[in-house]
Amino acid sequence: MRQTVGFADDLALALELADVADAVTATRFRAADLRVSHKPDRTPVTDADTAAEDAMRGVLALRRPDDAVLGEERGGPEGGAAAGRAWVLDPVDGTKNFSRGMPVWGTLIALTDSGRPVVGVASAPALGRRWWASAGGGAHGSDAGGTRRLSVSGVRELDDACLSTTELSTWVELGALDRYLALSARCWVSRAWGDFWQHMLVAEGAIDLAVDGEANPWDLAAVQVIVTEAGGRFSDLDGVERHDGGSGLSSNGALHGQALAALRHHCAPPDPEEHARA
Repeated sequence: MRQTVGFADDLALALELADVADAVTATRFRAADLRVSHKPDRTPVTDADTAAEDAMRGVLALRRPDDAVLGEERGGPEGGAAAGRAWVLDPVDGTKNFSRGMPVWGTLIALTDSGRPVVGVASAPALGRRWWASAGGGAHGSDAGGTRRLSVSGVRELDDACLSTTELSTWVELGALDRYLALSARCWVSRAWGDFWQHMLVAEGAIDLAVDGEANPWDLAAVQVIVTEAGGRFSDLDGVERHDGGSGLSSNGALHGQALAALRHHCAPPDPEEHARA
């Protein structure tokens, strides 16, 4: 595996890929002739999704021809992107918002090395926002006011926490609505900002917890490195720190074990990492 210092050029390339994708998606956002269809799982896909992924893949074919690519629209290597270096692309995260003209959507770009996310970028041109991180290099965000380093909140009790999920219907479909409501009942306030944005709000310290009951690797790979480099924690709902476990929980770190315990409907044993941080 490359050392941390070796990821600077990969992060620079990921930011270039975000520029390439933004040039496609921003042009198609709210376009009168936007074409929307549905995939076999009934989720929407637009011509911007496929065009943006194709544009990024074109750059990677020239700049990183030996790296694997896993994308939401065009697929990738059999078995995912567990071995070696792989770019994980979600050209439009929040396609439902995009297709309805709502500005909360973005492109997610990650580089994984032996299955571990080491570079992540989330670009939301309609919001005028971008977030990025690399392993060991910290997390940063930019908006009209400039660039700043990201840091999670210092909230330590669920009673004081702000929680977000993507949509309650997912929990209903999973037969796990009671699990989410158990966590929500413990928190000070809960909202549904959803998709990548809720996780970026955790990384910024604006909220404290973001949970997806069901998600794909391309939804979470960039999220994982950005949240963790901002000082937070990321895991699936079993508590395993992975982006490809089918679910995702971002936290400020201090609340992670408490949130998992609430979702499990029983008191979890003390988290040694949290105890060490206390």
